[in-house]
Amino acid sequence: MLDLTGKKGLVFGVANDNSIAFGCASALREQGAELALTYLNEKARPHVEPLAERLGAALLLPCNVANSGELGQVFEQAGTLWGKLDFVIHSIAWSPLDDLHGALVDSSADGFAQAMDVSCHSFIRMARLARPWMKQGGTLLTMSYQGAERVVEHYNLMGPVKAALECSVRYLAAELGPEQIRVHALSPGPMPTRAASGITDFNQLMAEAERQAPLRHLGTPEDVGHLAAFLISDRARNLTGSLIHVDAGQHVLA
Repeated sequence: MLDLTGKKGLVFGVANDNSIAFGCASALREQGAELALTYLNEKARPHVEPLAERLGAALLLPCNVANSGELGQVFEQAGTLWGKLDFVIHSIAWSPLDDLHGALVDSSADGFAQAMDVSCHSFIRMARLARPWMKQGGTLLTMSYQGAERVVEHYNLMGPVKAALECSVRYLAAELGPEQIRVHALSPGPMPTRAASGITDFNQLMAEAERQAPLRHLGTPEDVGHLAAFLISDRARNLTGSLIHVDAGQHVLA
């Protein structure tokens, strides 16, 4: 077992107990890490608060990355509480539904910009805000999807957005590496999360993934969490800039 005792960090994107962010938070807590969680808005709070209590989270804070100042306040409160940050998990993505459900060629400039800001640039902002609290190094993780690397039907404008996120991981890893801040993207296969439910014909997509994957099953948020725990641990201290799939091998198929 990994030992993350003494590691402290932020997990963004917990929506319910089926979310990838919760799978990550649970795995980290099992290994002894201390957590701060966020919730999107007051409508989401009743769903996240019991989970934060179950995990013994030190902080539960509101954070909509599209609202000016909220992200900075989260980092300030967590950093002030602990005096440091060891990890940040970014598991958030969003697009206006009209743009997500339409063809990429028909996407609006505003919709594309909003999707890029929430799903990609927010991770860059998190890296900037985490940096002063990672004097002894740390780990930044974000979540991608194979639609960034090849065309997945109905993924539409989120494909280019996730591709930008994966590219950002490489550049951030190069820029922050001298400070011993490691950066990775995890690429889970399709999972029945609330965020994924906005994709057209998602149940069909999951069934096809299960049929195609060499291991013949889908991954789970817990699988992603176990990988996240390893990457945050000192055992992964010489790994950075990686894109790692958690999809039962589906990504190897043409």
